[in-house]
Amino acid sequence: MTPVLAAPAAAKVRFDTALGRVSPYRLVASVLAVLVVYGIVLDALGWLRFGVPAMLASLIVCIVISYGANRGIAALIRVRPHSESALVTGLLLYFLFWPSLAPADLALTALACVLAIASKYVLALHGRHAFNPAAFGAFAVGLTGLSAAAWWAGTPAMLWGVVPGALLVLYRVQRLVMAAVFAVVAVAASAMVAGGTTASPLDSAIQAVSQSPLVFFAAFMLSEPLTMPGRRQYRLAYAAVVALAYALPYSFGPIASSPELALLVGNLLAFAFGLSRGVPLRFVERRPLTPTAEEFVFVPGRRARFLPGQYADLSLPTPGGALPGSRRTFSFASSPSSDLISFGVGMAPPLSPSKQVLRQLVPGQRVQVAAIGGDFVLPRDREVPILLVAGGIGMTPFASMLRAARSRGEARDVVVLASVPSPEELPFSEVLKASGARVIVRTSDGASPPDFAEDAGSEAFTAQRLRELVPDLTARTAYVSGPPSFVGAVATSLRKAGVAHIRRDAFSGY
Repeated sequence: MTPVLAAPAAAKVRFDTALGRVSPYRLVASVLAVLVVYGIVLDALGWLRFGVPAMLASLIVCIVISYGANRGIAALIRVRPHSESALVTGLLLYFLFWPSLAPADLALTALACVLAIASKYVLALHGRHAFNPAAFGAFAVGLTGLSAAAWWAGTPAMLWGVVPGALLVLYRVQRLVMAAVFAVVAVAASAMVAGGTTASPLDSAIQAVSQSPLVFFAAFMLSEPLTMPGRRQYRLAYAAVVALAYALPYSFGPIASSPELALLVGNLLAFAFGLSRGVPLRFVERRPLTPTAEEFVFVPGRRARFLPGQYADLSLPTPGGALPGSRRTFSFASSPSSDLISFGVGMAPPLSPSKQVLRQLVPGQRVQVAAIGGDFVLPRDREVPILLVAGGIGMTPFASMLRAARSRGEARDVVVLASVPSPEELPFSEVLKASGARVIVRTSDGASPPDFAEDAGSEAFTAQRLRELVPDLTARTAYVSGPPSFVGAVATSLRKAGVAHIRRDAFSGY
């Protein structure tokens, strides 16, 4: 039981929960597919001038070549392909090159697709590509001088479809602030450049948004998770650097400023400074945490660089092999200092496809950490008192924090509030017991919690109840983790109780 939310907040929680069930790759592919249909309709109505046959021909080339190249190269070097990623790459390149029926144009578009897919495997380290594949393919073809990316998705007619799709994608992947930083810096730089021309800065700013690929670029290219830094402060700096490279004119011999080059510059900096990298994992075992949750344990191929409370984007095989290499996000449960990596996962039915894959893993089978990120981490100042509020398996990032603090010998002032259906459903009980933290457990069935924990009864975590359980609540920095409905309701109660600093877990869907 969680506090009752007002109608708008409850609607947002339902929306977040539903959207969280869709993987980012699948959402991007779906939005791009809708934009494909939107563009064809615009062309049929005369708003675009490519011709429907040319658009269909280019679309087929992009999808078939990208998918086929991905399967072929992966088979050649004996790695598992990620078909959803290849589909997204093909759809992106469709919007970058002019649709055409000319064999030469289609051949160059096909070349861009092959080079884009090849870059994922050749220009990679630890199983993670260094550059955005679509941007690399477009840039490489541009170097030939035979073709160049047109970014026709940035035409004014397409903007009416691109904007809502962009907002949906950015909201799902929680990159709205990063996109806003990119847009502000890019528009400001464009206005500054326009200061030396006849165009006014305002006209230049309007043109930068309405007659350029800025919105499409920010939502579908800049937000690509595998080539950006994992921490918020680095992502914002990354967005600003890419924006300057995007908006300012420059040239070095045959290389001139372009959106694809701007993104490659940002990718290179992030990769060179180690802000984006993957980790291979070998499955060891799964351990029961509760009747409806399990801990999955892996041996990393190298030391994983993460902070307690962060998450991993795992690349997993898909049952049946229809769409191999699906990716889902899971919080680390292990300490960064451990030789093993583990993730706590709720396994109550019905199981999602990714959880079915996890359950079917056999010892020795390999998966890949495609990305590590998140800002759901403890403050550097160890004197700051902390409140950790978990709903069910939302205890997972807190297990990582508590394990890390114990391994380092840190003596933080920590209070843990847990809400579970019954005492048996309290995950990481041994971690909580050994942590030395004050642990308070609320059970929905009213049963007594384990002997190391205080009993919070069965009353919901309202503002009043939170003040009763933790009298010094307002002096603490609060962290809330769990299902979206729980996180939203508890965060609201904490604000009402006067807590100034509240951190929410960074992704939906346990």
